[in-house]
Amino acid sequence: MSLQLIKAARDGDKDHLLTLLNIGANINALDDEGNTAVMAATQQNQVEIVQVLIAHGADINIRNKRLDNVLLYAGAEGLLEIVQLAIQAGADTTITNRYGGIAIIPACERGHIEVVKELLTHSDTDVNHINNLHWTALLEAIILSDGGKTHQEIVQLLIDHGADITITDKDGVTPLQHARDRGYREMIEIMEKVKKKVS
Repeated sequence: MSLQLIKAARDGDKDHLLTLLNIGANINALDDEGNTAVMAATQQNQVEIVQVLIAHGADINIRNKRLDNVLLYAGAEGLLEIVQLAIQAGADTTITNRYGGIAIIPACERGHIEVVKELLTHSDTDVNHINNLHWTALLEAIILSDGGKTHQEIVQLLIDHGADITITDKDGVTPLQHARDRGYREMIEIMEKVKKKVS
């Protein structure tokens, strides 16, 4: 019955899902990949199903075998509505993915600007969290981007919400130095303004 529930969630079959819940299917049961029904629904961007499962008490913090959960997966994939549902449901923003990062880090790297805004303005996300590579969201937005307009906006957003430009990578290289090395002029300007204010 539990696997049927997970399949119904993945397929977006709300009627079957509700029937299974009503007859006692375990809402937090796992499939072979460690996915719960709410995680399976998240992977298929089944927003309404995620909403229904949260309303029925699904644990959105459970991580699957790839160490993804609802917020981590939705954040990395840019699924804004599911990110919003997860935040409203009190998702634990400190839970990390397989790289030791929290949801905002891959969202910054991949240019999911609306997700980044949502996490910064409506959750207790630690803007200065450091992952296993010793990168913050700010470092990731510089190192793994092309320096374009979206990532410039993300860098500005991060700084506006308290990103520390002095946190270096594991080799002691600052975000500003990484931007200089890549010739990302607009990012350099954003960070130099912060340096002037501090000095």
